[in-house]
Amino acid sequence: MSKREPGYCLHKPSGQAYVNLGGKVIYLGEYDGPESHKAYNKIKSEWLVNRHSSKFRRTGLVTMAELFLAYLDHAEPYYGTDSTELANLKLAIKSVASLYSELSTADFGPLEFETVRNYWVTKQSGKRGNRTCSRQYCNVQMKRLVRIVKFGVAKGLVPPSVHQVLKCIDPLKRGRGSSPESAGVLPVTRTDVEATVRFLTPVVADMVRVQLLLGCRPGELVQLTPGMIDRSGDVWTITIVEHKTAYRGKARVIYAGPQVQAILLPYLLRGADDCLFSPVESEQQRRSAQHAARKTSMSCGNKPGSNIVNRERKKEPGLAFTSGTYARSIKAACLRAKVAAWAPNRLRHTRATEIRSQFGLEAASSVLGHSEIGVTQIYALADQERAVQVAKQIG
Repeated sequence: MSKREPGYCLHKPSGQAYVNLGGKVIYLGEYDGPESHKAYNKIKSEWLVNRHSSKFRRTGLVTMAELFLAYLDHAEPYYGTDSTELANLKLAIKSVASLYSELSTADFGPLEFETVRNYWVTKQSGKRGNRTCSRQYCNVQMKRLVRIVKFGVAKGLVPPSVHQVLKCIDPLKRGRGSSPESAGVLPVTRTDVEATVRFLTPVVADMVRVQLLLGCRPGELVQLTPGMIDRSGDVWTITIVEHKTAYRGKARVIYAGPQVQAILLPYLLRGADDCLFSPVESEQQRRSAQHAARKTSMSCGNKPGSNIVNRERKKEPGLAFTSGTYARSIKAACLRAKVAAWAPNRLRHTRATEIRSQFGLEAASSVLGHSEIGVTQIYALADQERAVQVAKQIG
């Protein structure tokens, strides 16, 4: 959300300068005098840092809705408008706002917190409402709510006691409530991947192949540019600047072997900072495939570019994929392939499991970029076939 700077105004009857901050008028002293300009610059600086502060409000009470607006001002540039985290934050905010938007932040206590959590427990997720939210999902969303309240405390919008009380509420325990357990993220089978790829455009199909070979995250894949790739050695090195653990100061380097190199080579003929995989190219390929498969004779119906109806597209394809658009392309292809829908992050789990089976857990940890092997065990399933063979011999 943009912050428009408050104006330095003249109050003609009194000859004073003033500034209007969200309906609250603050007088600054003699118009065009040095003291009024000094006061204006000070107030403007404070307002730009935290325009939702009670100092700039007509009343001292801050509602939950105003807290959420202040947090979104912070979260949108911090996480990025296309990030999954921002989308999940908005879902959490939407639920609380539907119940307590007009409630003062000072009155949001344990009862309200547990009411919101119960809303998540009983809420039907999915377009058809055929399943309830899992226990893990409820707990994660409530953690996000506590994080928003903590932000409000730092900005002077929420009393510190509210955050202290909410931290004392235990999360939902396994087997202690009605919430179902999440099945977790499992690897997607090679059979399902191959069936899905047949219904993807060549660009998106190559994205799937590259991600499966590299074991990278979807967010890392969509941001790849030629400038990130060092092609001086037999094995290319790809340095990712913006990644999940970049804020911790950790580097993320991905190694691309011959198979990945063969796929990426045609995409390197562009600017150093241009994304390798372009939605514009993908859309052109989709339209070309539709045209090639048309059954109507060219002498009948519309020809390419001849449609006289001027219809504006809701959104033109951009120059770079996002994790969301990439996932939606795969989901649409799954429907056409008549396989169970899978998300691109499952390709990372598939690759981790394959590497662990062939080269061991440490190798899988290195490829995935994990600093702790315990994290890799979440991604890479144990080699069950090997365990079965051991049981047959010595069990």
